[in-house]
Amino acid sequence: MKSDIQIAQEASMLPITEVAAGLGISADDLELYGKYKAKLSESYMDSIKDRPDGKLVLVTAVNPTPAGEGKTTTTIGIGEAMGRLGKKAVIALREPSLGPCFGIKGGAAGGGYAQVVPMEDLNLHFTGDFHAVTAANNLLAAILDNHIFQGNALNIDPKQIVWKRCLDINDRALRNIIVGLGKKTDGVVREDTFVITVASEIMAILCLAADMDDLKARLSRIIVAYKYDGTPVTAGDLNAVGSMAALLKDAMQPNLIQTIEHTPAIVHGGPFANIAHGCNSIRATRTALKMADYVITEAGFGADLGAEKFFDIKCRMAGLKPDAVVLVATVRALKYNGGVDKTELANENLEALAKGISNLEKHIENLQKFKVPVIVTLNRFTSDTDAELKFVEKFCRDRDCDFALSEAWEKGGEGAKDLATRILVTLENKISRFEPVYKDDLSLCEKIETVCKEIYGAAAVTYDPIALKAIKKAEEMGFGKVPVCLAKNQYSLSDDPKKLGRPTGFTVNIREAYMSAGAGFLVAITGTMMTMPGLPKKPAAEGIDVQNGKITGLF
Repeated sequence: MKSDIQIAQEASMLPITEVAAGLGISADDLELYGKYKAKLSESYMDSIKDRPDGKLVLVTAVNPTPAGEGKTTTTIGIGEAMGRLGKKAVIALREPSLGPCFGIKGGAAGGGYAQVVPMEDLNLHFTGDFHAVTAANNLLAAILDNHIFQGNALNIDPKQIVWKRCLDINDRALRNIIVGLGKKTDGVVREDTFVITVASEIMAILCLAADMDDLKARLSRIIVAYKYDGTPVTAGDLNAVGSMAALLKDAMQPNLIQTIEHTPAIVHGGPFANIAHGCNSIRATRTALKMADYVITEAGFGADLGAEKFFDIKCRMAGLKPDAVVLVATVRALKYNGGVDKTELANENLEALAKGISNLEKHIENLQKFKVPVIVTLNRFTSDTDAELKFVEKFCRDRDCDFALSEAWEKGGEGAKDLATRILVTLENKISRFEPVYKDDLSLCEKIETVCKEIYGAAAVTYDPIALKAIKKAEEMGFGKVPVCLAKNQYSLSDDPKKLGRPTGFTVNIREAYMSAGAGFLVAITGTMMTMPGLPKKPAAEGIDVQNGKITGLF
């Protein structure tokens, strides 16, 4: 069986100018990064802004398991299948982080015959967007420390600095550090912290900004520290906005690539959904909606994380109204949630399936709370039995969900045609009445508790004193009406990754909270979540190499 990277490297790519031409985009509307990658020009995006919007379909999933779910693969497969059905469709995805690529999860280009290419470029440096975010983030940190060293005219309290440095690599040694050691000229000694680039507020700002003016306005609002009297200090106060915007100028433009079947794919931005808001950029989605009749997008990890944040943060801020949502599951994942060891998942086990399907049930209920039509798809494995497939199909149809199997990994667009057809039928016959799960005028704690109780299924929410103090301060500063972005493990509906299935009666603990004023939301960190991951005992980086000029080992 060929690996994903082998399939991708054997694919016959079209010049990106030809892919763009299929959408009516001329070569002059592109800024080329070689033959197969391009950025959409600002003039092109401005020229199509008055076109009517296409239909927006979100793809999400059950909680991830070691068995794999294939959410991005399914997203890409749907886009390819729409092309096979004669529909004008565009896929909108996030850019991958180097953290998972070299860690344990792997890249984010899809899999099998449902991949975006060039796969190696996308999973590594791509067009440099992540490097630009990292540079802008760390430039602000350098300006902040330099301001203190050069006399501290703003009277910043070094013990109340909240801006963190970032790096797009899993490096646990950088979670807690000391900077400024050495000679007097080496800076002011203080404790500091790194987060992974995808958790940087600047990544969120890049993905939520409507245009360059909005980007600069958001950058100016970033709270970097507090003065001795408790008043906030912003990036605008430090005169850092212009230089950060200059670093981000090109990164603001969405990237255009293609699938193995030459379906256009806009890939832009990449916040994680467990520690950030988990969606590609608003600019990319809005542009895609003007370019095509159908836009297939995804949000990270399970629906309790990515979909909730897509609906409650991205759609709220951008005024987007999704028309349908596809919920991806596998028989293997459901049996794993039912207590089956990962070595036994290939064996038929209806009892475990009946137990583990409670996880799927909760995600269906959650998505229906947003009043968007739901289509459930099973990413089919050869070990799935007819009895298992029929059990899941009946379960979904009994809950007013359309249903289809997907074999996109093995067959590309052909394997997702039934799913794409079911989506088209749903779009034709069901009306989305989308609304977020909480209102703007609730308090920040009420919003947090709504997500924890309504979406996760928690019985109660507790707060560490430091988190409660931060939430109260955010409201005192006038941020009481912003949405909330909860950082939570992806493996469980609860804040305990070991609680599989559909846990009940649990308590979610809010350990920490801070205001991302530029992004426009409050971050609440639950359980033991870390914003700088670490590498596993045997990282994927050990298997990556270059042989005869080709990259090997990426997955």
